[in-house]
Amino acid sequence: MAGQTSTDDVFINCPFDDAFAPTFRALIFSILVCGFRPRSARELDDGGQTRIDKILGLIEQCRYGIHDLSRTELDAVHNLPRFNMPLELGLFLGAKRYGGKHQKAKRVLILDVEQFRYQRFISDLAGMDIHQHGGEPARALREARDWLANVSRRELPSADRVQRVYEAFLGDLPDLAAALEFDPDRIPYVDFERIVGRWLVEAPPAVGAD
Repeated sequence: MAGQTSTDDVFINCPFDDAFAPTFRALIFSILVCGFRPRSARELDDGGQTRIDKILGLIEQCRYGIHDLSRTELDAVHNLPRFNMPLELGLFLGAKRYGGKHQKAKRVLILDVEQFRYQRFISDLAGMDIHQHGGEPARALREARDWLANVSRRELPSADRVQRVYEAFLGDLPDLAAALEFDPDRIPYVDFERIVGRWLVEAPPAVGAD
């Protein structure tokens, strides 16, 4: 992975189940309102590529990566955990460790419901700074904002402002979804990103004021 990375692209590695959807949406919003571009396996629909090739391509392109390891429960059907998130974190860390100079510039945020819970299921992460969100979308949103401000050194809206703007967006979302004939709880990833982007452009200036 010797290619260049985009300093605006943020790879989101997280569960895609319904229970995690509010947190996934909060992360997408936080990234967008801070002026970055979220990237996710959900944006890919190319039958000519394997899923792992798609994910490797995304990882190569992104300077930043947000990796959520909170989904460790056993699957109700197969009685097995999901390993996709740890795998993709490993690929991202491998690109950072073994890639060229642009890949070595990667920065990583690792999220979990509890800060030290990882010690019980992925102890090789010992020494890394794990951020906890307690399963709360608003806290994940704030963690993402603060981390992006730290690693990018850009002047970003405060976490309080980002959260306030997100709450205003959630209040408008049912009408925005209805206008496009979407179920507000089941908006496809690409459409959700487009709705957020349009809303941020058209939202009244008072929404963003401190």
